[in-house]
Amino acid sequence: MQRSGDGDGDSIPDDVRIGHVHLRVADLERALAFYCGVLGFREMQRFGDQAAFISAGGYHHHIGLNTWESLGGSPPPRGSTGLFHIAILYPTREALADAVVRVLRAGHRLDGAADHGVSEAIYLRDPDENGVELYRDRPESEWPRRTDGSLAMYTSPLDVDGLIAPAR
Repeated sequence: MQRSGDGDGDSIPDDVRIGHVHLRVADLERALAFYCGVLGFREMQRFGDQAAFISAGGYHHHIGLNTWESLGGSPPPRGSTGLFHIAILYPTREALADAVVRVLRAGHRLDGAADHGVSEAIYLRDPDENGVELYRDRPESEWPRRTDGSLAMYTSPLDVDGLIAPAR
């Protein structure tokens, strides 16, 4: 088994992936309207009016939403620790553009957009002020690299109008 890290045997296996994220929300129906109604996730299971598990492609769940400790609550204040954002990876530039168009048509504001060399990313907030990144990776053969082969990621402005023009 290949492992990442410095070779000391204590590193994580290379094939480990993040399976899902679970978010506290103030209003389950409002969160479902955003994640399912706007972004297009599918509800896989619900626990009454307190929790739901949603997915892309039929996986058991990519995102859990619950109100167990947050019903009617407010977002944490700026300057607090916690989740910066979740990142939703789209398979193609066209799929990313379609998602951005749906977000804009639903009246959600974008916080930013960036070209990171390895990816193109759109940033926004869900109705509970959780950060959400919608992105697509470029093919690995196009990733910017230094002369030693290491990644040379960067942050440059992304032309959102150019991204979504074909999807409109």
